[in-house]
Amino acid sequence: MTVLRTSADTGGDDFKANAEAMLAKLAELRAEQAKAVAGGGEKYVTRHRDRGKLLARERVELLLDEDSPFLELSPLAAWGSDYQVGGSLVTGIGVVEGVECLVNASDPTVKGGAINPWGMRKGFRAADIAAQNRLPTINLVESGGADLPTQKEIFIPGGRTFRDLTRASQRKVPTVALVFGNSTAGGAYLPGMSDYVVMVKERAKVFLGGPPLVKMATGEESDDESLGGAEMHARVSGLADYLAADEQDAIRVGRRVIARLNWRKLGPEPAADYAEPVHDPDDLLGIVPTDLKVPFDPREVIARVVDGSDFDEFKPLYGSSLVTGWASVHGYPVGILANARGVLFGEESQKATQFIQLANQTDTPLIFLHNTTGYMVGKDYEQSGIIKHGAMMINAVSNSTVPHLSVLMGASYGAGHYGMCGRAYDPRFLFAWPSAKSAVMGPAQLAGVLSIVMRQNAERAGQPYNEEHDAAMRAMVEGQIEAESLPMFLSGMLYDDGIIDPRDTRTVLGLSLSAIHSGPIKGAEGFGVFRM
Repeated sequence: MTVLRTSADTGGDDFKANAEAMLAKLAELRAEQAKAVAGGGEKYVTRHRDRGKLLARERVELLLDEDSPFLELSPLAAWGSDYQVGGSLVTGIGVVEGVECLVNASDPTVKGGAINPWGMRKGFRAADIAAQNRLPTINLVESGGADLPTQKEIFIPGGRTFRDLTRASQRKVPTVALVFGNSTAGGAYLPGMSDYVVMVKERAKVFLGGPPLVKMATGEESDDESLGGAEMHARVSGLADYLAADEQDAIRVGRRVIARLNWRKLGPEPAADYAEPVHDPDDLLGIVPTDLKVPFDPREVIARVVDGSDFDEFKPLYGSSLVTGWASVHGYPVGILANARGVLFGEESQKATQFIQLANQTDTPLIFLHNTTGYMVGKDYEQSGIIKHGAMMINAVSNSTVPHLSVLMGASYGAGHYGMCGRAYDPRFLFAWPSAKSAVMGPAQLAGVLSIVMRQNAERAGQPYNEEHDAAMRAMVEGQIEAESLPMFLSGMLYDDGIIDPRDTRTVLGLSLSAIHSGPIKGAEGFGVFRM
């Protein structure tokens, strides 16, 4: 039998303490996510509604198939910055007329939907996801263009938005723009470079320069409607393919556009007869210790995520700090790499390298479950070749072409973050649990390293070392690194695609795998030179 058993003591004090701590973190997370949902605040939401307009998330909800899920991406973008949480943009993957699409919706209650630096980066990430997974894109547009006070950060890199649209079209992946209000200046190119454009009568305004700018540039007197109104673009310029009577009609037309795409997925179909996990996913609340220095068995997580809790472990007696094996999630075959005791040794690195190669041989997507402090250090390990063994694993991760999905459960430190397919290694999706932490090393270790270096410098200079200053420096550095290691900080920086409730891990992975299979799944045909 390959069905995983569980040894989790769900009634024990430690388990209960872990669950309480996780629930507290989730409550904090919901409070921060609520800031994104609130948009520009009550004043601007009320003003928007008084104009008879729908909010960004209401537009998304009407666009999607009834009762279908929406996998929101990067909801905490800009967290910890001077900008509104969410970056004035809603992005995610949803089903429209049976087709999985990447949906972007500008939030006009936040500075009129103007794009700020974080909203721009969030849009770039969404475009990457659409391109990597062959997803049609639907833009729900009501934006004043760039946030002008930050133009120095937006203007030059922002051109990528339009480049991505045209490249998607060249790859025969459709792009659709539904324009509900202003789409001005550079923003006018968003509908201008989309395959299909729907504009709302008497509401949509699309022009490179509004009446004031035209007056300043040319001396010409004009009004919004004749310069860039929806009816003008539908009857005169031809920019609008469809003229909608109102917002609901625009969404209806947009859905019909998607319905007529005759869209087909290119990846293999999932098995239809998969089973739910044998073990309760709610138990995931108490699996991760409050102290990440305390290891936990990732099989307990796998048993609550994979179909039927059925897992064929690969090389179970070798490199036991890394669990590898085969399973399926919502009918999609996957390979799983999960850290068991934090540290990666040479054996784990070699085991991972072989396993990644095998997954590429069979075109099988890989899931990386992070809880690592990095590769082992020390004289014996250096002499045994830990660098070249770690390099083998990183080589395999870098050149693997099957889709990768990463979930940060606990620690994800140092080069271990790289070897387990961190953000820089282009996983198709990367999500974090509220318990996750990620940095070059742990806060205490980093502060300790700095202390040792400073102490040695003082000794070489023949100067006394100030122990009081050292203690203050350690405390300051530990506090800084701790704050910068937390998932909300990292999510705000767009280093993940969202922080998820551990209980939702199976669902989120299933939605991600379904989106991934919109495109072909093909393994690598070569990996470059492995140092042996």
